[in-house]
Amino acid sequence: MGQAGMAEAAVRYLRSTTRTPAPRPVEPLPRPELRCVGEDERAPLDRQEFRRVLGRFATGVTIVTAPPATPGTAPSGFACQSFSSLSLDPPLVTFMVGRTSTTWPRIARAGVFCVNVLGADQAELCRSFAVSGADKFAGVAYDRAPVSGSPRLSGTVAWIDCAIHAVHTGGDHLIVVGRVNALGTGTDGPDGPLLFHRGRFGRLTEG
Repeated sequence: MGQAGMAEAAVRYLRSTTRTPAPRPVEPLPRPELRCVGEDERAPLDRQEFRRVLGRFATGVTIVTAPPATPGTAPSGFACQSFSSLSLDPPLVTFMVGRTSTTWPRIARAGVFCVNVLGADQAELCRSFAVSGADKFAGVAYDRAPVSGSPRLSGTVAWIDCAIHAVHTGGDHLIVVGRVNALGTGTDGPDGPLLFHRGRFGRLTEG
């Protein structure tokens, strides 16, 4: 099956799991077929220059979490700066995740996720969720998001509780679309949200 056919199958499959608001586990999604990019397909851009220029765009920082995909397993989560709102009607959000991510398959099996928008004082929490293979939830305070049961981290400025609505391929990443089932704001500290700019964390300052 080609990449386009695989993406369409994933979309149809994931939509079938969100017909009712109650979340339920879904079967593992097929991993996208990976192949080397041919020299004739490469854009005439230096990768470091691409990162340098795109790094000028400041973003917020989130941690995407999901409940255990199967009984007796741990919840999942990873740091993500590629989060954005997508649609008001229906209410949709999106984030991007690397196709080689080891956390994404567990989120896909759960079929649901919660986006935790980090505050300016949570840079260290973000770093801990950016590490692969560690027990990311050790010592982290959280409760359960009201619909999905995904970990809702304490001290965040906002949270968005979602079911997976669609998944699309995008180069070396997957584009995940979530349908919002619940959301709210959390701690509104004086320093506002955590920002990421030019490879460093930052915070809002008064003009």
